[in-house]
Amino acid sequence: MGKDKKGILILALVLITIILLGIIGYIFLIKPAITNFVTGEQNKGIQYGAQYTILTIAQQAATCKQVPLTVGNQTINLIAVECLPSGSLQ
Repeated sequence: MGKDKKGILILALVLITIILLGIIGYIFLIKPAITNFVTGEQNKGIQYGAQYTILTIAQQAATCKQVPLTVGNQTINLIAVECLPSGSLQ
């Protein structure tokens, strides 16, 4: 009967050790890898979003329409220089 209890105790300790190693592995290896991947993908999205925004503003300004941009409480109207009358920049 003593051997059965020792066997069960050893099995329980081995299972607890495996579970703890799995948790530690997740915390130090898997979770940081996932976090770095997600952060990298978010940065890519920000870069593509900024490029898309600038391209859209440039395309709208090239059609000789004013493009309103709000910065803080101030609104700036952008328009392509080519759309202005020839003498209006002086």
